[in-house]
Amino acid sequence: MSGSSLTSADLEFLGRPLHGLLSVAAGPVPAQPRPVWFEATEEGTVQLFTGPGTVKVRRLRRDPRASIVVVAPVGERERWVSVAGTVSVEVDGAHELAARLAARYWDLDDPTRAADLAGILAEEQVRLVIHPETVNRFAY
Repeated sequence: MSGSSLTSADLEFLGRPLHGLLSVAAGPVPAQPRPVWFEATEEGTVQLFTGPGTVKVRRLRRDPRASIVVVAPVGERERWVSVAGTVSVEVDGAHELAARLAARYWDLDDPTRAADLAGILAEEQVRLVIHPETVNRFAY
């Protein structure tokens, strides 16, 4: 099933602490997906954070196309959502997003994880926002 926007069922699924596989356009270079934390927003975008000098940001500045695929874990019925579209690189909100995602994916009562988050927040970050053009999904 496909469309151009996220459904409420998609948002519920994407609200879980699952990893997404992000692929950015790279011209003739094959896509090299990377596991990422992400957040699906009520506005229907998908956002993540990264350092401003990363390879993905450099590639997105040349070609703003990207996709993310999120898959249910082993042991659950097969389900996935794929979102493809253009990406904006935003300088605001990245640290707040990082803190929300760290709380979602990690136990921040663990001193090691709290220190990891402090390290992320000490560095410059940007927010990548995927504006969906195509959403595909599969679920049993």
